[in-house]
Amino acid sequence: MAAIPKTAYAAPQPADAPASTVDRDALARATVRAVAYGDVFDYPLTAAEVHRYLVGVAATPAEVNALLRDPANRPAAIATYDGYFMLRGREGIVATRRRRAALAARVWPRAVRYGRAIARLPFVRMVGITGELAMDSVDDGADIDYLIVTEPGHLWLCRALIIGIVRLARHGGDIICPNYLLSEHALVLQERNLYTAHEMTQMVPLSGLEIYTRLRRLNDWTARFLPNAEGPPSLVTTDVPVHPVARALAEAPLRSPAGQRLERWERERKIRRLSQVHGPGGEAAFSADWCKGHFDGHGHRTLAAYAERLRALDLLDADEGWGT
Repeated sequence: MAAIPKTAYAAPQPADAPASTVDRDALARATVRAVAYGDVFDYPLTAAEVHRYLVGVAATPAEVNALLRDPANRPAAIATYDGYFMLRGREGIVATRRRRAALAARVWPRAVRYGRAIARLPFVRMVGITGELAMDSVDDGADIDYLIVTEPGHLWLCRALIIGIVRLARHGGDIICPNYLLSEHALVLQERNLYTAHEMTQMVPLSGLEIYTRLRRLNDWTARFLPNAEGPPSLVTTDVPVHPVARALAEAPLRSPAGQRLERWERERKIRRLSQVHGPGGEAAFSADWCKGHFDGHGHRTLAAYAERLRALDLLDADEGWGT
């Protein structure tokens, strides 16, 4: 299958765009913070990515470029190599990013194919790629992570159907993880920190762009952390044609009283089992309107590693909660 082209969602501002009145010292700190967050993942940033993921400060691309491109203005903590920006002494992660990007290019067509299959299932209203693949940064054997939005009242039956696709993918040698399901009643996220803001703004929607737009609008708190990260970072040039009559026919039996009882049975069974296996606490959470299967504490570990970098850079005292 040919590679799936990805396109930028919004054209960047020209380099000579009018400058804002952002404080230069604040911009320098925000730039180092953006690069430090990428460093947690061995991920150097382009100038456009530094601008998009600038932490806590709204600025124009022209202002960010002026800071990064001029050695006299660039913060001492930031180095540049071959078009990327990273923490000083970390130039070697450019090769890591390129190697992972080459692997990601091979994974994307399969991720889109599975995403299309998920999008065609009854009651699925949006599918987005999250995690490492959304940033084109995967290693061999990496999971393909999805965030999925469903019609309210049918999330757990949706999950059961999706698990069938998970098992088919496993036979093909792929590990797909539909690890975050939300119903349309639960689009406002309660966990609000830099990690969650990154996951939201890095997500690449595969289907349901209207729902994606609503999800982003309802979670505009992300602008406190990443004020320049509007819209998706890219769009996969694909669509998921689902005939409305065919969808209605597939969903009709599951809207019946028997289907509602089946949903309740599946929900209670899976929440009980997942809670017993993984125990209380952590980042996982389950209800009628969400299934957040984040069992490994990845978000907490990421923020802790980010805080360590800020401390080493003498930025933690000035930090305003980005790393907690």
